[in-house]
Amino acid sequence: MRGPRFSGRTIVVTGGGSGIGRAMARGFAAEGAAVVVADWAEEKASEVTAEVEGNGGRALAVHADVSAAADVAAMCRAAEDAFGPVDVLVNNAATEGGDDLVKIDEARWDRDFAVTLKSAFLCSKEVLPGMIERRRGVIVNIASVNAFAYFANESYSAAKAGMVSLTQAIAVRYGPRGVRCVAIAPGSVDTPVWQKRLERDPEVFEKLAKWYPLGRVGEPDDVANAALFLASDEASWITGVTLRVDGGLLAGNDRMARELLAEGDDVP
Repeated sequence: MRGPRFSGRTIVVTGGGSGIGRAMARGFAAEGAAVVVADWAEEKASEVTAEVEGNGGRALAVHADVSAAADVAAMCRAAEDAFGPVDVLVNNAATEGGDDLVKIDEARWDRDFAVTLKSAFLCSKEVLPGMIERRRGVIVNIASVNAFAYFANESYSAAKAGMVSLTQAIAVRYGPRGVRCVAIAPGSVDTPVWQKRLERDPEVFEKLAKWYPLGRVGEPDDVANAALFLASDEASWITGVTLRVDGGLLAGNDRMARELLAEGDDVP
């Protein structure tokens, strides 16, 4: 019988206070890891930590602005002091306020890039020396389907595309030194960031589900389960990839195909 996949390992999850981050913190802890839950919202990080500990796991809440190098350094020191060297880093923190290129102001663009992409750079830079020294470590970047196709939120999308490129760079440069780097590109996932939209449009997920071949939007555990696999030894020969966890969204558009076929002519 297989034991917990992450026993004795230290995992840092940025943006761990809610949504996908919360699901990953719970999942890694359930598999034996000591989890550092880092979030700008200190209260949310503490709630997730209490939840993990209530289920018998080990966790530490860290208040951090991961777009700031000093906060990132302090976060990693706290992780090492509490549990030991960081074995797995999950770059999950993001923000997505910039929509419509003409209307996005410079501050909004910079903030989206700082929290989403710069944070992945800073956090990876902080943990890589130790991983290289130990010749072991995994970095999991949470990208998005927005990195591959247009789904609005231009500044967020551009930052997520940058994460895909960063994933490949880390994988290739540091693979020979024992470090793997992978990314996950989720589609629409039912998380608290949708709350305001749901208040305006309670049926938004039902509307979106029509565009997904699997007929539903994602749940946080859909992404967490993929992260657990990619970070585990079971994926020891996987690096530099971006796994699309998107219910088939990027595979194609059946609604468009049916409209084309409805014309009654051969499809070119």
